[in-house]
Amino acid sequence: MFEFSPKTYIIYIMNRVPLAERMRPTKLSEVLGQDEIIGEGKILTEIVKKGEPVNLIFWGPPGTGKTTLARILAHEFKADFVEMSAVTAGKKDVEEVVKRAKTNWNLQIRTVLFVDEIHRFNKAQQDAFLPHVESGLIILIGATTENPSFEVISPLLSRSRVVVIAPLSKAAITEVIKRAIKAEKATKRVTKGAIDLLAELSGGDARSALGDLELALSLSEKVNENVVLEAAGKKMPGYDKKGDKHYDTISAFIKSMRGSDTDAALYYLARMVEAGEDPKFIARRMVIFASEDIGLAGNGALSLATACFQAVERVGMPESGLILAHTCVALSKSKKNRDSADAWFKAQDLARKTRGEPVPTWLRNAPTKLMKELGYGKGQKWESGFHLDKNYLPDAIKDEKIFHFTGIENK
Repeated sequence: MFEFSPKTYIIYIMNRVPLAERMRPTKLSEVLGQDEIIGEGKILTEIVKKGEPVNLIFWGPPGTGKTTLARILAHEFKADFVEMSAVTAGKKDVEEVVKRAKTNWNLQIRTVLFVDEIHRFNKAQQDAFLPHVESGLIILIGATTENPSFEVISPLLSRSRVVVIAPLSKAAITEVIKRAIKAEKATKRVTKGAIDLLAELSGGDARSALGDLELALSLSEKVNENVVLEAAGKKMPGYDKKGDKHYDTISAFIKSMRGSDTDAALYYLARMVEAGEDPKFIARRMVIFASEDIGLAGNGALSLATACFQAVERVGMPESGLILAHTCVALSKSKKNRDSADAWFKAQDLARKTRGEPVPTWLRNAPTKLMKELGYGKGQKWESGFHLDKNYLPDAIKDEKIFHFTGIENK
């Protein structure tokens, strides 16, 4: 039976640990790309300086260092660090953490509980932390890729500081890759073009970049762009059809069409399609856009957008991409006018405030003799172009002007 020598065994064990884990920073000064929260006068640096831990919610995309930052803070506070994933943890795990924290409390040791993907805990599970967070028994650091305003319960949110973790820039990812290459003693094995491509494909995710680098190094003695592409495979754009990126991207798409930026509109359309967004969802939004943003400037836009939706329903993907693009370009290049939409919103608001106001008597229906005697429908005529010089609005709001024609924008 083959036996490892002590030295060989250590090398073997080190190589079993993923490169991303081996390259994880251990001090705030080693963390790259988070200048908004780390540095003189910035929140995390100041928390460490004061030595008083606070409950934190780290909100940011994958691979940006949320777990790393939690570990660093726990180390700086000389606290017992307990790591838990909301995906796999249950009630028993929470009870065990509380029991451990109570033991630490008696030993005058702080307990930092890091809950990864805290948004996966339901309301009852999040409620379970509250008394222990309030008492200071547990210092909670939660990590989420979803908007905490929607995914973390208000009582927990009010007792925590939300820290936004930004996606890493390409420059920061490039530096992370270079550090890893140096640590692996592979400087001569990886081309400059390969480093640039690794950073480009990462999407701001350092863990992804390091995973691709590690696989690329195992595939070839010389890592160039082709090897990187083989290692990375076909990557889907970062996109969650129920999360912020879904709403951010559709928002960018609509606003690009509103601003008549055809290039940007097509780009965001492509991102959604590539990420597997439901094409009918996109088409529905274009139907709304045609009426809301183009409106009176081009009444044919609504018909085009409606036809687009029907065509997408019947044709399916991938050919529907062409139909979506055609409609996107037409709507982007169309003149814009929001007068009808603005009038509608004003009319809705006015109706809510005055819903009890009576309809003018002369405008009312008069199906009976009594109603006619009371003046219902008096003066009405069934003829084309009928107009009576009376108020059509209820008396209380007779002078309100709801619709204003502002003209057509030449975009």
